[in-house]
Parts: sequence; structure tokens; C-alpha cells
Amino acid sequence: MSVKFRPLADRVLVEPIQAETKTASGIIIPDTAKEKPQEGTVIAVGPGKVDEPTTVQVGDKVLYGKYSGSELKLDGKDYLIVKEGDLLGVIG
Repeated sequence: MSVKFRPLADRVLVEPIQAETKTASGIIIPDTAKEKPQEGTVIAVGPGKVDEPTTVQVGDKVLYGKYSGSELKLDGKDYLIVKEGDLLGVIG
């Protein structure tokens, strides 16, 4: 996937994973009850700071804080710009 966006410094562009619309038993969850996703895929990574290079790579699945980052809409898709320090960890 190619997005025409390049984060600066230690910022990371994350595509949030969509929240579940049904429970395991098949009950549909209304929009008002859905929780904000806290997991996503790294789409683009900035070069890092002079003394701190970035440690995540494009394609990594990451966890981030519930209220971390700034929301951004590019080409009709929702993304999140997060500082690498606000990432909680890499999954897998």
C-alpha cells in the first residue's frame, strides 16, 4: 500500500484496525457502543530524531493508547499520526 504522506521526526502513520461490528454470539454492536480501536498497522515511519532512530517498521502491528495521536483522513481512509514514544508495543 502506498500513501503519499511522509511523517517527520519520530512520528508514525498508523491505520487503525476496524472495530468489531458483531460479538462472537452474533449480536450487532451499535456505533454508540463501539470502543475506539487501540490496534493498527504501521503505514509510514519518519526518520527519527538525531540521537534516537525509529524502531518500528512499515507493516508492524502496534498497540497505542486510547487517546494517543491525531486523526487524519487521506484518500477517504482514516489514519492516526502518533509519536513513536506513544506506541505501547509491537504485536507479533
